[in-house]
Formats: sequence, structure tokens, C-alpha cells
Amino acid sequence: MYRDLTKGNISCSLLLFALPMIAGNLLQQCYNLADTLIVGRILGKDALAAVGSAYTLMTFLCSIFLGLCMGAGAVISIYHGKKDDTAKKFAICHAFLLIFAVTLILNILVYIGIDLILAFLRVPSAILQPMKEYLLIIFAGIIATSLYNFFSCLLRALGNSVVPLVFLAVSTVLNISLDLLFIAVFPWGIKGAAVATVLAQYVSAIGILLYTIFRCKNLLPSKKELHYDKQILKEILNLSSLTCIQQSVMNFGILMVQGLVNSFGPAIMAAFAAAVKIDTIAYLPAQDFGNAYSTFIAQNYGAKQYDRIKKGTRQAFAISISFCICISIVVFFFAKNLMHIFVLPEETEVIAAGISYLRIEGAFYCGIGCLFLLYGYYRAVCMAEMSVILTVISLGIRVLLAYLLAALMHSEIGIWMSIPIGWVLADITGLVYMKKSMAG
Repeated sequence: MYRDLTKGNISCSLLLFALPMIAGNLLQQCYNLADTLIVGRILGKDALAAVGSAYTLMTFLCSIFLGLCMGAGAVISIYHGKKDDTAKKFAICHAFLLIFAVTLILNILVYIGIDLILAFLRVPSAILQPMKEYLLIIFAGIIATSLYNFFSCLLRALGNSVVPLVFLAVSTVLNISLDLLFIAVFPWGIKGAAVATVLAQYVSAIGILLYTIFRCKNLLPSKKELHYDKQILKEILNLSSLTCIQQSVMNFGILMVQGLVNSFGPAIMAAFAAAVKIDTIAYLPAQDFGNAYSTFIAQNYGAKQYDRIKKGTRQAFAISISFCICISIVVFFFAKNLMHIFVLPEETEVIAAGISYLRIEGAFYCGIGCLFLLYGYYRAVCMAEMSVILTVISLGIRVLLAYLLAALMHSEIGIWMSIPIGWVLADITGLVYMKKSMAG
């Protein structure tokens, strides 16, 4: 169940390690996918717009502690590659306390500032109250999401990508079942979707926590080993904080784009909500493959197998680009069919806007696929500051162009066009720097 990525066939190891991660995150997307599908079909476009806008906000909030988890996971992977079990246990303990403290503070702040958040997002008055009701409930799941992500990142860092998938599968089935019960059977409306998601999140969080405590005791420090280690905490803080910044900047940029989308009204908001779900699921395998590649790089970096890193990098880019080309073709030609999954046929304005988004952005999935690999590489070799730079390039250009082109074109098409331009420019920068760093 635990995979050693420092030996064996590289492509097979990467794919076998990545597949459970891909399946797990596809299931995780089902949390919001179920909300989107059921809410859009039963409660209508205004409720769909509210849930979709809330999804973008929650993605940003979760990116803060997800970035911390990913950074900590890279440190743990490096110690695992070095076969230093004592340092690995110290890293696990320090990372958990740090991430849980940040999560608690974040949870308190979002409840205090919910009205300011809604104002920043420029939420139309027609959906302001239902979106606030939804958020007040969904915020209760932040701690559960943080716990699940920490322990799943921990297990994946050590080569176990199967167990996180099992707990997600159970909670996803529960989420969908409760969605149908609370929305289609009970008249709970948008609140029912939020309650279903939060309950499912706690099932996966508590499940993986108990599994780690009772089945992975060798990973947990004993009472004698529970003491402060300044050097290890410094390593975790350096890598985790930069990864957190990278993730947060990326999703904050998306949040700013969401605010611009909201200014075009509920129809465009609903189109964006549905299209983003399709978009996220389409390139999610490339994202998870990038995370698997990052674990591969970190373990081999710890083991000082630099030739294996170079060989694995070439193979990883070939696999990711091949997949992205295939998925781009599917999304481009079946954009209308995909939109019909979430939106009723009579909502012609919503469907048309969603199709244009998917065809413009979907044609360039190779750009985001390469970017995920670059993020993973720089995080794994303790150069997370480069991931931040690439994110600033990608998102900075996206946000600036989105506002500029939308104003010049007086259309949401300008927003859609800005996204792949940002990807491509960040890719060029990251690949040039990678080539120089590997040559050195």
C-alpha cells in the first residue's frame, strides 16, 4: 500500500501512485458537483449562482491550509527518502499543530467577516441572502476539510494514495444521498445542500484521523519524542508558507475573477458556476498527476537520485501533455452536452456563455497541465518561491487581462480569454528556469 518511488519503472510507478489520487479528487469534486447538479436542476439558476460563487470562495479558503499541507507533505517525503524516521515523526507532529492552529483562526475570521466577504464578491442582491445562509453552514466544514487534507497529504507523502480514496468514496456517496434527501425530499432548499456537504466532510475527516491513529502508529511520535525541534519547524514553515502563498495567490486571483463575473449578473454567474465544475473535473487528473510527480521528485531528491529525477521529469511531461490534448478535444467538441448536464435546455443564455468558456479555455489544457508539474517540481526540490513567482505571473496576468478585456469588449468573453494567456506565460518562465536549474 506504501509505494517507494525511488526505485522501479518510473512511468508505471507514477501512474499507479497517481491513479488513486485522481480517483479520490474526482470523488472530492463530487461534493460540489452534487450540489451544482441537484441545486441547478431543482432550485433553479439563482440558487446555482449562489452555490457556484460560494464554491469559488471555499476553494480559496481551503487553499490556505491545503498549501500548508502540501508543503509539509514535501518535507515529510524528503525525510522519508532519506530514511530518517525520527525527523519524519517530528515533522508530522510540528506540521499538524501548525496547520490545525491556522485552520481554527481562519474559521473564526470568516464567520466574523462574512458580510465583508459578500461585499467584496459583489454578489447581486437577488442571491445575497441565500448565499449567506449557505456560507454560514458550509463554513462549519472548514475544520473537517483541513483534517482530511492533512492526513491524506501525510499518507500520500509516504506513498499511500489508496486509503484517502476509500474515505472519500464513503463520504461522497453519503453527500449525494443527503443532497437528494435534504433538497428533493425535504424542503430545505439551499441550506440542505450545505448541511449534506458538511456532514459528509466530517465523515471523511474523522475516518482518516482514526485510521492514522490506530493503523499507522509507527508514524506518530511517542511521548518521549514530543518536543520542540527548531530546525524541523523552520523547514516546515519555509516550505509550507511559500506553498500556502502560492495556493492562496492562485485562488485569490480566481476569487477576483469571480467578482468580475458576478458583475455580469446571475445568468453569467450560473454559466461560470457550471463551466468551472466541468473545467475543474476535466483537468483534475493533470493536477493530481502533478502532485504525484511532486512526491516522486521529493522522495528522489531526499535519496539524492538526481538522474532519476531528470528521467522522471521527461516522462511526466510526456504523460501529462498527452492526456491534456485528449481531454481538450473532448471538452471542445462536447461543450454543449456537458453544459446540459447542469443547466436546463431552456436556459439558453446560461448555456451559450458556458459553451464559450469551455471552448476558449478547454483548448489550452496543456498549459495548465505543464503548470501543475512545474508547481510540483519546485515544491519538491525546496524551491517553493519559484512556484509563487509562477502563480503571480499566471494569475496576475489573468486578473489584469480579465478586467481590461472585459471592459474593452463589454463581454464576459474577455474574462475567458485571459485565463490561457496567463498559463502559457507562466509555463515559459517555469520551463526556462527548470532547464537552467537541472543543468546546474
